[in-house]
Amino acid sequence: AYIRKHPLDIPPPSEKDWLKNDEEDFFLQDPDRKRDALPQPFRMVNKLVMMVFENAMEIIERREMLREAQKLKVQPTKFFPTAEFQVTGRANCLAVSGKYIFVGLSVGLAAFKVSDCKEVCAWDAVKMEICAIHTSDLGNECHILLAVDEMGLVWLFFFHKESFLLIQILNETEDISKRNTSVEVVLSPGGDYAGVLLQGNAKAWLEIYRLPKDSWLKEMEKNTEAAEACREKRSSWTSATDIFLLQESPVPANKADAKLSLPVLLLQVKPPKPVTGSSFKSPLDALKKVDDGSMLGLGYNHLIKDSQWEQQEAIFRSTYREYLEAEGERESKEEIPRRATFHFLLPSRILQVGPEIKVQPDVPAGISVHWDGSHNLCFYLLNRPLKEKMDSDPKPDVVWPCAAPIVCSAVSSCSRYLALAYEDAAITIWDKHLGYPLSVTAILEERLIRSIHFL
Repeated sequence: AYIRKHPLDIPPPSEKDWLKNDEEDFFLQDPDRKRDALPQPFRMVNKLVMMVFENAMEIIERREMLREAQKLKVQPTKFFPTAEFQVTGRANCLAVSGKYIFVGLSVGLAAFKVSDCKEVCAWDAVKMEICAIHTSDLGNECHILLAVDEMGLVWLFFFHKESFLLIQILNETEDISKRNTSVEVVLSPGGDYAGVLLQGNAKAWLEIYRLPKDSWLKEMEKNTEAAEACREKRSSWTSATDIFLLQESPVPANKADAKLSLPVLLLQVKPPKPVTGSSFKSPLDALKKVDDGSMLGLGYNHLIKDSQWEQQEAIFRSTYREYLEAEGERESKEEIPRRATFHFLLPSRILQVGPEIKVQPDVPAGISVHWDGSHNLCFYLLNRPLKEKMDSDPKPDVVWPCAAPIVCSAVSSCSRYLALAYEDAAITIWDKHLGYPLSVTAILEERLIRSIHFL
């Protein structure tokens, strides 16, 4: 056994045994630690609060950097209105032609001068609401207006010397139940032609009108001369008091008794019929229907029977049944009114006109038409003789078959370039003067082109 000789004593402390972390003046070296560390869960709360503050400071610094970078950019110039004009009712649309601004109102039409924005004339005989206006300047202070109201009627006006003159309602019918609605109206540059796309109960068609603007100018000159002669004749026997009253109460513009020549219906284009089985018994019968073989047609003159179509349809459905079931069948196969896109085209190599017809370089020589869901782009010549009985379904003069249905199209301002966009997201640019494509561009897959424009 071990026995301790001396009693157990506690040794006195010394400075060398002190721990440096237990110094009393440790807060002088680290001021943030002058207090004891927080216990849980307060340390976690403190970390979260500090993290929120740090993130907020980062966001503030980022926004300040963006604000400083925005100041270095060129700021767009802000323009404020220099003048305003008051209208009667509600303004729905407007168009500028020459030195006049034509405004479509909820109660009719109004014309204002561009220089001082003052109203010079108004037309409110029927109290109709105008939804769209198309204008063309003919010179000599004469303008053509095509106005579409809320019922889809197309009103043709002639504006001369600050007065409106109604020429005709293009799609007016006596029976309201048979009224046709205007879907789109296009006025050719120069005002030589007008196109109106109409829809009925279960059909749609395109009407092209020739506007006799030269005759209108001559007729307006004669009417003006006759009115001045009548005014001079009246002034010879009218007293001074009557002259004062006439000056105070002028005749409204919409009560003018002058009448102008009516526009001529030149073309009535209907949508293409679906290609069905052939009714020809022999190839000779089909060849007899072909004109001269110099152009492609719409594909109606073929020798494919209905049984062959049905057999091909059955083979296609059996081969791709799983894909057809995944996409689902079409809900309805009923034909609905279709929509067409059309453009007026100046003379070019695409539109070949005979030598006996005089062609003006600034007057449209034809139109291009494509219907929704159709592969064909059809061209119709406008320089055709007037017939006593118009062809209800004229054949196109030129047909361009395309690989995919045409979605939309556009014509450049110079009328030289034609752009076509298809359902497969491809775009083709054509040079109409030379008659060949300039470029073909394919957009990314699964993209649908809605509209196309030249800049």
